[in-house]
Amino acid sequence: MTTGQPIDSHVHMDKVPEIDKFFKGAIKAEASDLHLKVGMPPIMRISSKLKKTTAEIMTEQRIEELVFEIMSPKQKQFFMENGALDFAYQVGPSDRFRINAFRQRNFVSMSARRISSKIPPFEKLHLPPVIEKISEGTHDGLVLVVGPTGSGKSTTIASMIDYINRNRAAHIVTIEDPLEFLHVDQKSIVSQREIGIDATNYEDALRSLMRQDPDIVLIGEMRDRETLTAAMRAAETGHLVFGTLHANNAAQTIQRILDLFPQEERELARSTFALTIRAIISQQLLPGIRPDVTRVPAVEVLIRTPIVRKLISDERESDIPTAIRAGVGEGMIDYTSSLCRLVEEEYIDLKVAMDYAPNVEELKMAMKGIRTTSSGIL
Repeated sequence: MTTGQPIDSHVHMDKVPEIDKFFKGAIKAEASDLHLKVGMPPIMRISSKLKKTTAEIMTEQRIEELVFEIMSPKQKQFFMENGALDFAYQVGPSDRFRINAFRQRNFVSMSARRISSKIPPFEKLHLPPVIEKISEGTHDGLVLVVGPTGSGKSTTIASMIDYINRNRAAHIVTIEDPLEFLHVDQKSIVSQREIGIDATNYEDALRSLMRQDPDIVLIGEMRDRETLTAAMRAAETGHLVFGTLHANNAAQTIQRILDLFPQEERELARSTFALTIRAIISQQLLPGIRPDVTRVPAVEVLIRTPIVRKLISDERESDIPTAIRAGVGEGMIDYTSSLCRLVEEEYIDLKVAMDYAPNVEELKMAMKGIRTTSSGIL
C-alpha cells in the first residue's frame, strides 16, 4: 500500500494516513469530489450528484485529525492564520487530489477534487468526429472549449490534448488551476504547471511561457484581458493554444472576449481574434437515458472559415448561428442538429432536447426532417 503524500511539502509519514481510506473510496466510486463536513457523513459527487456515504458522521475532532495529519507544519500554520488552504495530495502512483481545507461556522471542512490520470477518448465521451479532426489538423491558432460550469469542458480539452500527445511529437505546456487530468508523456512531452504550486499566478506563468519552447499551450481558463492577450500572442507566433471560457455558444464567446477589452483596444482585439481563432467548441452535458451513458454532450462547433473570419471582423456576431448552419460541409455543427442526433440515436429523451433547445420551434421542424437555412450571409 502506498502512503499518500502532500505534493508541495516535505511531510514524512511512517504510516498510511487515515484519510486515505476516504480518498480510495472516492476513487473506487469514480467520484469527482469528496466533502467532509461536521455533522454529516463523508459526501461524494458522482455523475454531478452529491451522495451521502454510509461512513461515520464527522465530528469536529475527527475532521481535524484527518485533515491536519496530511498537512505539513508550515501548511497547518498558514491554515490556522488564514482559515483556508489549497494543496495537492497523492494517493498511490496515479491518483491525485486537489484539496481545499477551510473553516465554516468556525469548524474545519474539506473539499477534495479528484484529478484523474485516466483520460477518456473522444468516442467514450460521445463527441462528434470533427473534434478529432480539429485535434489532428490544427497546428497553430486558438481553439476554445466553452460552456457553463459542469459542462465537461475540461474533459473534452484533456481528451484533445491526450490525442495530440499520442499522435504528435510536440512540447505541450499546460497552465491550470487546479490540474484536472494528469498526462503521461507519449509521443509528446507534457509539462503541467499548477497555479499556486508550480507558478504563483497566471500572469507569471504566461510571462515565462515562451522561454519553455512550447509547441502547444493549454490555458485552463481565459479569465481576463491579460490572459487572453497572451494566448492570442502565442497563437499569432505559430503556437496552438487551447483554452476554456464560460459562455453558452460561439456568438456569446466572441462577445465576451471582446468585452474584456476597453473600447479603445477593441478594434485591434477583434482583428487579432478573427486572425487567430481556429475553432470554438460549445457544449452542454445532458442527462442520458441509456443505462451505460448517464450524461452526454450536446455540441456546437464553429470552424474559422473565410466567411466566419469576415463576420467577426465586420462585427456581425449575430450572423454566426446562420454561418454554423451553412457550414455543415466544413465540419460545423449547431445545437439543434446535435440535439436531433442525440434523440434519434436514443441517447436523450425528446423532452430533454426540448428543454435545452436554443429554439424549440426549429428543433420541432428538424425532428420532422425540415431544417431552416439561410443564405443571406453568403
